Amino acid sequence: MQKGMFRPLALFVGLRYTRAERSNRFISFISLISMIGLTLGVAVLITVLSVMNGFDREIKSRILGMVPQATVTANQIIPNWQVLAQDIAKNPKVEAVAPFIQLQGMLTANGQVAGAVVTGVEPDYEKQVSIIGQHMQAGSLDTLHGGEFTIVLGKDMAEGMGLNVGDKVTLVLPEASPSPAGVIPRFKRFTVSGIYDISAEVNSVMAYIPMQDAARLLRLPEGAQGVRMKLNDLFAAPQVAQQAANLQPNLLIPSDWTVTHGNLFSAIQMEKAMIGLLLFLIVLVAAFNIVSSLVMLVTDKKADIAILKTFGASPKLITQIFMVQGLFIGVVGTLAGTLLGIIMALSVSPVIGAINNAFKLHLFDAYPVQYLPSHLEWQDVVVIVVASLLISFVATIYPARRAASIQPAQTLRYE
Repeated sequence: MQKGMFRPLALFVGLRYTRAERSNRFISFISLISMIGLTLGVAVLITVLSVMNGFDREIKSRILGMVPQATVTANQIIPNWQVLAQDIAKNPKVEAVAPFIQLQGMLTANGQVAGAVVTGVEPDYEKQVSIIGQHMQAGSLDTLHGGEFTIVLGKDMAEGMGLNVGDKVTLVLPEASPSPAGVIPRFKRFTVSGIYDISAEVNSVMAYIPMQDAARLLRLPEGAQGVRMKLNDLFAAPQVAQQAANLQPNLLIPSDWTVTHGNLFSAIQMEKAMIGLLLFLIVLVAAFNIVSSLVMLVTDKKADIAILKTFGASPKLITQIFMVQGLFIGVVGTLAGTLLGIIMALSVSPVIGAINNAFKLHLFDAYPVQYLPSHLEWQDVVVIVVASLLISFVATIYPARRAASIQPAQTLRYE
């Protein structure tokens, strides 16, 4: 080889073969289709996984913002819950704590009845562990003062019973109270002092009253039934709950969100994995197209390969030439798909939202999240890019080795 020739030679010849050849433009068309397929596969994979991450994050923040992340409860009232709360808060994984008393009953007003999970709370503590204070549509959580028998309802429950702030609602408890007239349910009238709006599942079920009033309804002494915790690591909830219960093992029972809502988030993770696997097949199809285009190119360039070998090109050089051709398609397709996928992931929420509002499609009415969330995780992007480049590299091995095995004498005999 001449010293003035372009180096490295494999890169020069490989990129030369990538461009359209006059002799056979069909091969270049197949190469272009392979590149476009790889681009679309990577872009769609990044976008869809970002949407799945967005749904996962939104549902976690909304549901786990209301549902206790970790709790310890007792079968009897805890009179000195402040001391217990201080001891639990010493754990570095615990961000905040709040006492509660929970009861179940029925709310009735204007001839409508709805079942409800009613939680007695201390507003100052509750705002530290719950997102309800950030989603108040009317009124305030601070209106829950002991002795005033006020109640905060979800938007769906309030609308279903035709209630607004200031209206009266009756809470009926399942515990029966004996009386001269017989056994009758226990009930109490409350004044609606606030309405929140978080998600359909929460809005239609959960209601809040002062913890002192909850204790009076259950005829319990002042105190708390349990303590709920807000954690800085959701997946440490089982361990943190058990550590808190160990402070008074004969009294406290641990519980956490993995027990109450773990199946929901496991289903979301499994769905994300299955969708990712299915979409990854698009990338595999594009890789098979790379193999097809390279095999056809090798067949078309047999004479060129034979001539290169007669000039002293080694099998290693021939292999490198055709690997450059395949890797060029893979790298360009992957980079273009990554750029397109990132742009789509960052813009899909406002674009779909605008389409939904413009055409009145109501696409998200059945979901707890009323828009299409998207959360781009760079870890997913790196995995997709590396996997795509690796598949592109593997796809070039067979055609390149086939090109290197061509015998010059047998090929040139028929040219």
